[in-house]
Amino acid sequence: MSASAYAQLRDLVARSSAPLWEPPGDEAFDARAARPAAVLILFGVLDAHPAERPARHAAVSRDLDVLLLTRAATLRSHPGQVAFPGGRVDDGDRGPVDAALREAEEETGLDPAGVEVLGPLADLALPFSRHRVTPVIGWWADPSPVYAVDRAESENVFRAPVADLLDPAHRYTWALARGGATHTGPAWRLDVDGSPRLVWGFTAGVLDRLFATLGWEEPWDPTRRISLP
Repeated sequence: MSASAYAQLRDLVARSSAPLWEPPGDEAFDARAARPAAVLILFGVLDAHPAERPARHAAVSRDLDVLLLTRAATLRSHPGQVAFPGGRVDDGDRGPVDAALREAEEETGLDPAGVEVLGPLADLALPFSRHRVTPVIGWWADPSPVYAVDRAESENVFRAPVADLLDPAHRYTWALARGGATHTGPAWRLDVDGSPRLVWGFTAGVLDRLFATLGWEEPWDPTRRISLP
């Protein structure tokens, strides 16, 4: 069990004030005009596929996982990218927590009743997409089956062992050349149920800062690069 991981996540939410991670860029951005969105960052002892090796931090057991999905390749926005369950906050939602649980149920089929919401973290501003995203930390107290509910939205749903995400062998820096500039950020290459997965962009940035803030991060080589097309 990962009782200490649960306690650390709960404490992180209790003391959170500043955003974990801000995407790079100096664009003028009016947060008041941004569209509100929320993602569910759901941890738990979830399945029978433990990490390849133990993490250095005692709080991270080999069976501690985080829920992720792969967006459908046909989507206009971020096609084929690994992401947290989540989406825009609708008018009918009572707030970002409600929106994160609703979107997670719609995308992965999970039963929200089995999720203990530890709480939201500070909003993250995304100037490029003009969104203001609330990360909602959850603990899967009573796991339920998950799957890609709508293949037009999600290619698959999977559970990434946290110890594998912390493993320096899986860590890289992504690099993307656009408009005469090269943008970079943290990335992971994982093998999940026999299929390769690249985690980068917003999701990787949030996980990177979350692990660092929790003190779980292990030393890794940022000069190992993955060039994106």
